[in-house]
Amino acid sequence: MNDEIVENFEELPSPCFVCEEELLKKNLELLKEIQDKTNVKILLALKGFALWSTFDLCKKYLQGCCASGLNEAILAYEEFSKEVHTYSPAFKDEEIDEIIKMSNHIVFNSFNQLNKFRQRAIGKTSIGLRVNPEYSSVEVDLYNPCAPYSRLGITKKNFEEDNLEFVDGLHFHALCEQNIDALEGALKNFEREFSDFLPQMKWVNFGGGHHITRADYDVEGLIKLLNEFKNRYPHLEIYLEPGEAVGWQTGYLVATVLDIVDNGIKIAILDTSAEAHMPDTLAMPYRADIRNAGLENEKKHTFRLAGNTCLAGDIIGDYSFDKELQVGDKIILEDMIHYTMVKTTTFNGIQLPSIAIKNTKGHYQIVNKFGYNAYKSRLS
Repeated sequence: MNDEIVENFEELPSPCFVCEEELLKKNLELLKEIQDKTNVKILLALKGFALWSTFDLCKKYLQGCCASGLNEAILAYEEFSKEVHTYSPAFKDEEIDEIIKMSNHIVFNSFNQLNKFRQRAIGKTSIGLRVNPEYSSVEVDLYNPCAPYSRLGITKKNFEEDNLEFVDGLHFHALCEQNIDALEGALKNFEREFSDFLPQMKWVNFGGGHHITRADYDVEGLIKLLNEFKNRYPHLEIYLEPGEAVGWQTGYLVATVLDIVDNGIKIAILDTSAEAHMPDTLAMPYRADIRNAGLENEKKHTFRLAGNTCLAGDIIGDYSFDKELQVGDKIILEDMIHYTMVKTTTFNGIQLPSIAIKNTKGHYQIVNKFGYNAYKSRLS
């Protein structure tokens, strides 16, 4: 961790992710309130938010982390030091023993994987299976874990009822940044298909995708749903593992205008990249919010914001501003902490954004800077 402290926004390196501690704490307090009112356990999904410099704060509120494989499990074990729950679509033979050693729960995606690794896990960790409730409410197939022909989870048709020896829990994940209604639908399907097996289980994991900290999320509805489920199955321990709900609207990515070109439309080239630093803007796709900017032609001056790589489609989008952009101006891309920082690459050799945490006193701690070695170390 870098100990450099800067007091003013203008002193931040560019590009730079900035996580605001006060906003993160607000999200964590809401998640803690839900835990207190329902007696469920909420885990941090590292696939969505892995800013380990904040783990000392996060672990005051959350019960642990869910990992997607060896590297995330190590990070959770070393830096969070509470419960570690690990799921992967498929585990590798040479990694499984280390994963088992660090994990409180290990969740297998198929009976093939269960049969292969069960004997190595028995007595060392709690064994679970991921099931597919076949409830599809996510509109974009790229992010839909229950889309037709999904590889994620075991459907009821493929469920081996006589092969549950030493299986302690079931895990389902059917949501992507959704409200309580989606969870209600997924849970209804889950119970219809798999409730016969719950009496012999010790725990159920409701997965992630719960947009709990979004302003319009029905928190009271979630508390009611969780308590009703626990009343039906009082012997079960319940887990949720949100990622976006932890990092939701806790910070931004600041970038700088490097050049402006006009080839029929004014284009501001930034020192960041949609392709390398915020790939979901291209993959989802979605329109990133820009502070103090409007839609195309909504304000006086419209610019296309573009990345600084050679990819022709490295375009963030068209935005309008009250004042004409100038070289050196700062651009603030909102809500870039969850599911963005974890996906950055060094494509084209572009420098990774620095990472800073704005503390409750208003100062910025630069917790990481990246240079040539971050690029070189990924290659050989």
